[in-house]
Amino acid sequence: MVDRAVTNRKLWFLYLIECADGSLCIGITVDVAARHAAHRNRNGARHARSHAPVRLLGCAEHSDRSTASPAEYWVKQMNAAAKRQFAGSLAHHRVAGTTGWKG
Repeated sequence: MVDRAVTNRKLWFLYLIECADGSLCIGITVDVAARHAAHRNRNGARHARSHAPVRLLGCAEHSDRSTASPAEYWVKQMNAAAKRQFAGSLAHHRVAGTTGWKG
């Protein structure tokens, strides 16, 4: 866990959302609940506008955007099975405002 008093920076999160067609939406944000809501309302990323999001599979905390962005790229390079395995390995902390949370 990052000491917020020392860094005074916003935490970034890598998130994985499962869509109704079984595809995964992967991205980064500073507010997982707001981003999940945007995806549900079809105001999120291009992928989420055409694939109805069903549930948040997991999220990983990063100290800043410069560590979250390469992590996002790394996960996006994985095949579907590896992405799901990675999502399953994440700590399942409840994120306020999200529905269909796996955990």
